[in-house]
Amino acid sequence: MNLMNPCSRSATRRAALLGLSLLAASWLSPAARADTVAPPAAQAPLWAAAGQEQPALLETLRALVNIESGSSDREGLDQISELIAARLRELGGEVNFIEAAPTDLYRMEDTPPRPGRMVHAVFKGSGQRRILLIAHMDTVYPRGMLAQQPYRVEGNRAYGLGIADDKQGVATVLHTVALLKRLGVQSYGQLTVLINGDEEISSPASRKTLARLGREHDLVLSYEATRVGGDKLSLATSGIAMASLKVVGRASHAGGAPEAGINALYELSHQLLQLRDLSVPERGLKVNWTLAKAGVVRNMIPPEASAQADVRLLRVSDLQALDSQLQSRIQRHLLPGSEVSVTLENRRPPLEPSDAARRVGAHAQQIYREIGHTLQIDDRPEGGGTDAAFAALETRAPVLERLGLQGFGAHSDKAEYVLLDSIQPRLYLGLRLIGDFAAGRVAGAD
Repeated sequence: MNLMNPCSRSATRRAALLGLSLLAASWLSPAARADTVAPPAAQAPLWAAAGQEQPALLETLRALVNIESGSSDREGLDQISELIAARLRELGGEVNFIEAAPTDLYRMEDTPPRPGRMVHAVFKGSGQRRILLIAHMDTVYPRGMLAQQPYRVEGNRAYGLGIADDKQGVATVLHTVALLKRLGVQSYGQLTVLINGDEEISSPASRKTLARLGREHDLVLSYEATRVGGDKLSLATSGIAMASLKVVGRASHAGGAPEAGINALYELSHQLLQLRDLSVPERGLKVNWTLAKAGVVRNMIPPEASAQADVRLLRVSDLQALDSQLQSRIQRHLLPGSEVSVTLENRRPPLEPSDAARRVGAHAQQIYREIGHTLQIDDRPEGGGTDAAFAALETRAPVLERLGLQGFGAHSDKAEYVLLDSIQPRLYLGLRLIGDFAAGRVAGAD
């Protein structure tokens, strides 16, 4: 299947000849995978171009990694967003920065005063379908840690702080757009890129924009990394929430007049015991109380106590049901006069697999089979949550996660890296999915 723009046959012919001439060189790359075979002849230019893009993508990775961009580092986030915006403008996109309005900001306990802004770019094509590509530029690491994990390439690995999560995703998106432009693929109606700077803190500023853009597009591809041990796409991710329980009692002297107080620690203990069985394992709902605090000094009846629970869920509807249960149960007090409240912080909804996403996933598997690779389509969450879930909240369009490179070491003190031999097949996969979907070649994905 040829994805070239039918409006320019001479340009198509030149691009195809150039791609075929480059194909031989791509096989000589030290990063080429041993199991790779030649794609169909009509797709040879795309495959060759994806292979030849590797040096440029690695230079982009170097530039991105060398800018520290922790989720609370607004200076670093502004710097990296300028770089990304400049690249997208050079590619012909209509680019703007999006700062969340105060009314759109979902503030949580770890939300910084000014979360990172979003980079938004639009590319107009000649077709009808609208496709959204998303990735994030923030990392979990505070400023100063780059010196411990500088960018470097060793063998089949490119190392660097935040390279797997998710600077590879940003680079892959940028070079996917560059290849589409170079190859003349314009069969989409609109290609939109959104790179946000607050994913690692549950996207307080970007969640509404992600949901809106997901609603406005026909396909969403999210570029988190896949793992070095499993070449896959994900159709499902976990939802993450946090329950915060607070008890207000009354202080008094623990030795002289304990009966005059209201022991917040006793009430907290009572509440935790009656809230201990909220998990529903068969539905993937997990509620575990993990933190607690009470008291001021040893000889004072504690006037306040609090606890937090980690919540994981697989269904969007379970969050509201859980909140109702929490609010109902805390009405049963142990101590008269105690005040008890609970809040449920929606950190990230789950991404639930859809039939449309399964059909796009099946098409992706066929693309990989054409080059001799095996692609796993995972419709069970692995425990983490991503922005793909926000993009899926208000749409029935297919949403797929893990379009990025194969990576290792995210959120750890181990050296993060990506595999170089995943660059060509992953770029090729993205190009084919965009071109085939835009041209209506993905059966039943509407």
